[in-house]
Amino acid sequence: MSPLLPPVDPSVTAQLVAALTPRLRKRLDAGVAKLAGRPVARDGDIVRLAVDDDTDLELHAPGGVVTTAEAIHCGCLLAPDCLHRAAAASAAPVAEMPDPVVEIPDPVAGEPSLTKAPRTAPPTSVPVTTPPATAGSAADDAPAGAVDPAPASATPAQRTAAAALHDAAAAVLEAGADGAGAVLQAELLRAAHTARLAGLPRAAGRAVAVVTALRAARDADPAHRLGDLTTALRDVLLLAHRLPEAAGPELAGLRGRVRQPYTPDGSLRLYGLFAEPVLTSTGYGGTVTWTADAAGRLYTVPDVAPGGAARAAGSADRAVRIGDTSLTHRELSRAGLAVSGATVSPTGRLGAGAGVRAVRAPGTSWRAEPLDRLWAVPVAEQIARALASDLDVPKAQDTGLAGDTGDTSDTSDGSTQPTAQDGRDGRDGRDGRDLLFLDVTLIGTVREAAGECLLADCDGLTVRLAAAHDDPALPDRENLRLLALLAHGRGPGTRLRVVARLTPAPLPRAVLLAASHPTDPDTHVDLGLDRLRRADLPAEPTAGTSVGAGDARPSPTVQPATASDEAPVHLLRRRVHQAASGGRRVLAFPAGSKESEAARLRRYGLGTAGALLTALHATAAERARDPFGRLLPADAGRFATAWLGAAVYTEEVDRALCAAAWGASSPGLASR
Repeated sequence: MSPLLPPVDPSVTAQLVAALTPRLRKRLDAGVAKLAGRPVARDGDIVRLAVDDDTDLELHAPGGVVTTAEAIHCGCLLAPDCLHRAAAASAAPVAEMPDPVVEIPDPVAGEPSLTKAPRTAPPTSVPVTTPPATAGSAADDAPAGAVDPAPASATPAQRTAAAALHDAAAAVLEAGADGAGAVLQAELLRAAHTARLAGLPRAAGRAVAVVTALRAARDADPAHRLGDLTTALRDVLLLAHRLPEAAGPELAGLRGRVRQPYTPDGSLRLYGLFAEPVLTSTGYGGTVTWTADAAGRLYTVPDVAPGGAARAAGSADRAVRIGDTSLTHRELSRAGLAVSGATVSPTGRLGAGAGVRAVRAPGTSWRAEPLDRLWAVPVAEQIARALASDLDVPKAQDTGLAGDTGDTSDTSDGSTQPTAQDGRDGRDGRDGRDLLFLDVTLIGTVREAAGECLLADCDGLTVRLAAAHDDPALPDRENLRLLALLAHGRGPGTRLRVVARLTPAPLPRAVLLAASHPTDPDTHVDLGLDRLRRADLPAEPTAGTSVGAGDARPSPTVQPATASDEAPVHLLRRRVHQAASGGRRVLAFPAGSKESEAARLRRYGLGTAGALLTALHATAAERARDPFGRLLPADAGRFATAWLGAAVYTEEVDRALCAAAWGASSPGLASR
């Protein structure tokens, strides 16, 4: 996937690939690889790609997106029936679709909240990454706060679209990322376009996320994460499986909605909390600033648009798009904001309509009210809240959507601004219930496959704190290295107040977003935007200097590993990931460890996991023969069903083990 090319609408790519002859389809992947290294020039809305020394291909992208097949012109002799047009569309990023948002009912009584007080905002919604809706669309004409009536059952068109999505996703799973070339990707994009037309924006958005992850995997993109591909593929199959039989509120949640409403919220007095960079696999970058009101409710101010890590780093110094204030995101994260005529989305995003007024106001320290109350919530309650925030709607919570998430916010000119957030952790873009506010003591570091992590004591638990972003243009990784010095000689046992995002894992784990300054507890550092210096750390103790009795810090009490740490769920998870990467065939090969892995799972009391692993291998190896003894095509649907069961089970067990590791109450397994 070439970031230099303009995004192409999924229907355009599907149309161009479908028009190719069988002979050209076989050459499509080679054509895409050939175009990847060719020079690209931009002239306004026209992007020119040099196919060879004598032939140019033009992509007309008014508004930045190629929306029709006729907008791609090739100068070769075979045009318009040439391979180049389809190859260029397949090499370009996928244009995102209108933002689907899932309805969530009011929280049940007793549900933990950020401030122990119920949020007065509208019911929470879960957005899924899609492109911004165009100005003047039907969604814009809908009154603010309008809610679609719950449908009685899925329409025939929606059932047909769900079946097409299931078949296309099953074919991708059959081939795996290694074999899912441009043709299979185009079939999935066609199914996504059909789903969007049938009123299934949520499933369509997740299908586009699968294609984006496939292209990143095949291009050896450093930002590719196999877990992202697995999650997106699981979501598409699960949505396609549940949609035909769903009804009422469950169907409304699975179906999604094109755009979430912004409702008036009167006047707000907000206090800056922290700011974080946003990077998405679909080419969006920017900054989101988190604020809180006097009651501790969280609000976000986004500035996300097409761009990469450079835009994410630079947008921190851009003025926030609310009212006439000149505050930048970096300044707002430490200052305050007084807003009148505020409009707020169900996820807490502040609108920037023409009627909104905002002026700068004093901020406050993390250790002062009202921000201090965020850290007063017990850690177990925060974990239970974060895990419960994965559950979307009754009987639809098993969609477990993750990956790229996003939103659109209204701007002063009536247009919409994308606020897509990174899908790598799969938990962005909601109302902050997955944020953790922790007081920790640094005790050391541990090296993992992805890099070094901080070890910190939090109420007797040993927590692993990792960097939120690995991109070298952002300071997350370097800041983590400097903080590691605090655990090795420069003040071991340093207490920090941090903001992190939960990473569901059998061990207590989170990614660091912000932390109090090592030498000034009344200020904080946005670890994805601010760069720490060695001068910001406490001075190294000089030789011969002894620590007085009054300065000695007690050693933290570290809780030993529990049985859940050693539960071998990774045996099943590894096979799920292998299938997503290499396809059905990698699980069909004879291997002596199949029975031993299933037996090991049963010995640890994971009988269901053992049965799922056995079924997964059996369906992968299952091939029938015709009367002449020739192998028949494998049943991709049967294998997809077995893989989906294993993927959903793994996710739920991971959530339960995560709750146990943090000492929180388990959210419970949803009935399927």
